[in-house]
Amino acid sequence: MRKMKLLFMFSMVFVLIFSLAACNSSTNTSGDNDQKGGDNKSEEVGTVNIGYTGPLSGPAAFYGERTLNGVKMAADEVNAAGGFEVNGKKYKLNIVSLDDKYLPNEAGANAKRLVQENKPPIIFTPHSGGIFALQVFNQLDKFIIGAYSSEPQITEVGNKLMVRIPPRYDGYLQPFTEYAMENFGKNVAFLPTASQYGKDWAAKLKTYWEKEGGKVVYDSAIDFSKETDFFTILTNALKEKPDVLFIGGASEPTAKVAKQARELGFKGGFIVMDQAKFDEMKAVTGSYDLLNGSIGVMPLVDSQEAAIPDFVKRYQEKYNETPGSEAGLNYIGMHVFVEAMKAAGSVVDVEKIRANMQAGLDNLADDKKIYAVDKIGEDGGFEFDLSVAAVEDGKIVPIKVD
Repeated sequence: MRKMKLLFMFSMVFVLIFSLAACNSSTNTSGDNDQKGGDNKSEEVGTVNIGYTGPLSGPAAFYGERTLNGVKMAADEVNAAGGFEVNGKKYKLNIVSLDDKYLPNEAGANAKRLVQENKPPIIFTPHSGGIFALQVFNQLDKFIIGAYSSEPQITEVGNKLMVRIPPRYDGYLQPFTEYAMENFGKNVAFLPTASQYGKDWAAKLKTYWEKEGGKVVYDSAIDFSKETDFFTILTNALKEKPDVLFIGGASEPTAKVAKQARELGFKGGFIVMDQAKFDEMKAVTGSYDLLNGSIGVMPLVDSQEAAIPDFVKRYQEKYNETPGSEAGLNYIGMHVFVEAMKAAGSVVDVEKIRANMQAGLDNLADDKKIYAVDKIGEDGGFEFDLSVAAVEDGKIVPIKVD
């Protein structure tokens, strides 16, 4: 009798477990149906998960947070307007962000997790190492990489499900070199970030610098994930009497390198890689005076696009800080993806979404055009004019690019 009771109890437990599993399966299926190409035309608002993997802790956290802010701000605007309509159904955006500490292996693991748990059609990542890690499987796992990196190689591998958001950095070689050589001299010391992006940037600059008659008198790199005090490496570099220092990586540690170089008596110029931004560096140095003689990317707040003042105001109200190009370009990227989904008639068919990115750019509202991005190239990169600036007498000065 006792055995019969136990058997009855176990039977009831199994029935309960299977009932719960069936309920969960039904809920997940319903959620998936919300995203199946916009075919469900009910009045219920669906959800599109958008993934993000980037550095949200460690030395590059400042950089990662600002790229994420741009994505989130765009998503919040879309949702506040009631969402967006695809094939007769309304959708809202849900940003799912994970910290990869600026490590490629962590970015790859994060993307796998996002795909398994959230099924995003798009995953943003703001570093070349992470982008290369995602390119290994994104076409198989069916998601588009929203790639925030100027590394040319990320669009040279032929990945069909990737969009490069910023311009390629090799366009900066000529204006940066000409300015530094004309104003300071031909001897340069290399101290860029030790990431693959930094190594590739340095290799291209070295080739161009030497072609123009310059000399690399010191060639090293800084691992910002491990080093926070740069006096030793700077002392060794300055012993070689460089006219110019080539520095860069995330803005905050790059600014510390420039500041410590000045404290050690360096009077020359700086070539600043495009990842680091002058306005963000200024937050560390306290003023532009320590950055006099620098050549780099024009700060967003100093650009002349008509939509910028209102964007800056809204961003400052939301995040209590001034936006840089990381926030601005990822903001545009998210809005363009939304327009591409609308044009594609689907929120899950990633091939169609990617194929409609030009339509996304064409349909972008004027108040979102804080950069004049007119075209996506055959390689998957946004194409627009480079915006270059120098710091002279403590002020931002635009530099014309031929």
